Amino acid sequence: MRDFAQVAGHETISQTLADSALTRLEVDSIGLDLQDRRYLLMIADIYKGGPVGVETLAAGLSEPRDTIEEVIEPYLIQLGLVARTARGRCLNDRAWHHLGLPVPQQGAVQNGLFDAES
Repeated sequence: MRDFAQVAGHETISQTLADSALTRLEVDSIGLDLQDRRYLLMIADIYKGGPVGVETLAAGLSEPRDTIEEVIEPYLIQLGLVARTARGRCLNDRAWHHLGLPVPQQGAVQNGLFDAES
């Protein structure tokens, strides 16, 4: 923020300046950046909310596993957007709402896999 203020010729950082700087840095209203949103959207779009393993996410995002576990996930878990389960990472309802996507029905990912044909 200091750099943005200095470039803009301001001696203090105002709310307007901070909002403008965060918008330019693509940080949203709850503090998620582009990398965080890519992580959430990958789980939502490709894996229908999860569960999905960290190695799969790391490969899909072209990020090392350590970056996923130590940089991206902690804040998302703290906000209640993502849950780490024994089967993998899953999106919580709050993540779906934040992304502006409908929350899938419970078990919707698995529906149809083992249903008997009528």
